[in-house]
Amino acid sequence: MDASWNQDHGRTMTKLVVMGDPGVDDAVAILCAAHFGTLLGIVATHGNAPAEVTARNALALCERAGLEVPVARGCPRSLMGEGTVSGAAFHGSAGLAGVALPEPKQALDPRCGAQFLIETASAHRGELVVVVTGAHTDLALALRLEPRLVSWLRAVAVMGGTAGPGNARPMACLNVLADPEAAAIVATSGLPLFWLGYELTRTVVLGEAELVRLEEGGKVARTMAAALRAYRERYRRVYGIDGAPIHDALAVLALALAERVPPGILRFVPTALEVVCAHGPARGMTIVDLRGIVDAAALPEDRRPRPPNVAYAVAVDREAAVEAVVAAILSYD
Repeated sequence: MDASWNQDHGRTMTKLVVMGDPGVDDAVAILCAAHFGTLLGIVATHGNAPAEVTARNALALCERAGLEVPVARGCPRSLMGEGTVSGAAFHGSAGLAGVALPEPKQALDPRCGAQFLIETASAHRGELVVVVTGAHTDLALALRLEPRLVSWLRAVAVMGGTAGPGNARPMACLNVLADPEAAAIVATSGLPLFWLGYELTRTVVLGEAELVRLEEGGKVARTMAAALRAYRERYRRVYGIDGAPIHDALAVLALALAERVPPGILRFVPTALEVVCAHGPARGMTIVDLRGIVDAAALPEDRRPRPPNVAYAVAVDREAAVEAVVAAILSYD
């Protein structure tokens, strides 16, 4: 995988589908996707809350923001049929703790999440970027139903997994643990993958100054400020982190239109990533090879790195990322 993709692809990737589980940071990512690119649709996945809840949240958010985009409900369970992993500890049982959005008037798209993605990708072959910020179930199903999707999609940005501490288990991230088998299918699919781990995204937070700016903005900014304040308080109480992380929005910034996002916000390196699917304490872990080996031939065969299958985020310009996200949210009425 060529790390030069970092900005070369980012200059032209504007047609987006977000596959997420809103969720506070997913909501921020959706707003960023519509601001920085052309948002063609949302697939509401299971993860932070059940799929029927995240679908309702996506519809309500779009109505509040004036976004006319289709929302398809994703698969309610993992590929193995296991119960969903809950994100209620941070996002509340309704997924958007801190706000009460009215019941949406818009109906869901009649297609399931996988079929919606296949048809959208077919209509925009070579142009569509998928941003995965929840369980990987629907993307994995779409790949199984339509193998040509690998060549139809221009790239996929994933926020999930970790090369350090996790948020669902000591070394596992909820977005992968929600369906490890699906994440493994995506990781080994051959898609051009830009992967952002929790260990990096948790370091980019909105603090008091940013929340005050949002509270002084329009109705959308004020809505998100309320949700982000609740999110910040939970992170402060649980982890001692004094800020509201914007995990999922970084996946949008990674591939956003360069004219609207300063280049170089994120730096990626090509590497091998493996998802642990075995049951036990390691289930849902992502093994990321960041050893920095430059001469693999000098090592015994069993110690050599696997061929790179992802571009993995290793650095972020925190100040630039925060400013881009705040500006995106403030752009709404």
